[in-house]
Amino acid sequence: MPKIPDCDNCLFYAHNPYLVCAVHLDGVDANNCIDFRSKPNAQIEELWHPVGATYYNGELILQPRQRWTQEQQLELLDWHPMFTGFCPGCGAKFEHDYTTRVHWDCADCGWMDDTV
Repeated sequence: MPKIPDCDNCLFYAHNPYLVCAVHLDGVDANNCIDFRSKPNAQIEELWHPVGATYYNGELILQPRQRWTQEQQLELLDWHPMFTGFCPGCGAKFEHDYTTRVHWDCADCGWMDDTV
């Protein structure tokens, strides 16, 4: 089986006379391995996470519960000024300052964005 000198220092080295690597069972065909891990004592990061949570910078973060159903979220695309550019109350046009706007309240008719 093809073995390169780096195999002995790899995290995936099998230390078995019949297997070279736990990833590449037949060995590698080149002079280097794309799956080489140079730290044999490295901790393997667990990528599993519970439903509703994700890892951010190595810390498990629980995602907030969605208060709207998928159908309600799709309806929001049809009427919310962030997507349409117009007030749903009076039809007034909003300025194109989407990156700085937090609240979508209309000065003309008094419509207030209560989705936030």
